[in-house]
Amino acid sequence: MAATRAIAIASNSACSLITKKPFVGGTSLRLNNLKFCRTTRRRSYTCRAIYNPQFVVNEEGQPETLDYRVFFLDKSGKKVSPWHDIPLRLGDDVFSFIVEIPKESSAKMEVATDEPFTPIKQDTKKGKLRYYPYNIHWNYGLLPQTWEDPSSANPEVEGALGDNDPVDVVEIGESRRKIGEVLKIKPLAALAMIDEGELDWKIVAISLDDPKASLVNDVNDVEKHFPGTLTAIRNWFRDYKIPDGKPANKFGLGNQAANKDYALKVITETNESWNKLVKRSIPAGELSLV
Repeated sequence: MAATRAIAIASNSACSLITKKPFVGGTSLRLNNLKFCRTTRRRSYTCRAIYNPQFVVNEEGQPETLDYRVFFLDKSGKKVSPWHDIPLRLGDDVFSFIVEIPKESSAKMEVATDEPFTPIKQDTKKGKLRYYPYNIHWNYGLLPQTWEDPSSANPEVEGALGDNDPVDVVEIGESRRKIGEVLKIKPLAALAMIDEGELDWKIVAISLDDPKASLVNDVNDVEKHFPGTLTAIRNWFRDYKIPDGKPANKFGLGNQAANKDYALKVITETNESWNKLVKRSIPAGELSLV
């Protein structure tokens, strides 16, 4: 069962890379004692954590095509799920964060929750690849081992039901991360986005290896050291569907970012929902539990 498997991961590790153009030739780059291997067709990247286990992020297909997938492999070469098999908790108020969309990019990448081993792929609509109408300005991805239950109404957020996905993270650090990279982050705030009636939490966080990480520990610190960022995040997610002719998204909790303690509560509750899901206490529907 997915709930019984885990890969011991700790960051500040750098893992996996895709670019908008395929790599040419076979090269390697060594950075901070981590080796990134580049090949022309199928690309694999090893991530070595400080606890010494390994996993590999393996690209299949070409970026920005319908068949492109980023799979996660354990050190034996077996496929594992970034959603189910990467541990959520890494210590006191420290969590794993899997990058789906690097900052200053627009391809709408996401974990394929309905495919075996839940690889990262580019989202589609009517058979066409999806892009945001403009770049997202922060690293964006998910918290593993979390799930927003679509059968559970949240009384604190207008009774909205969960969106059937892992919890999203907006990582505000200065570095542009890579698709498939796993970071060690600490939550700072939470935004309760309501997207067409569904609750879609956005956890605002920072990677522990960011130069400002020691300065920010709660929502007020974000405004002090990253002035205007919380408003910019809320406005970006509020408005990004408008160019496609859809209404603006709404936000609960008084349209304000909740503090760190509230963010931790959201993570705990959605982790509990995920546990029920993988134990089959809640019907999975089309979701893959492999």
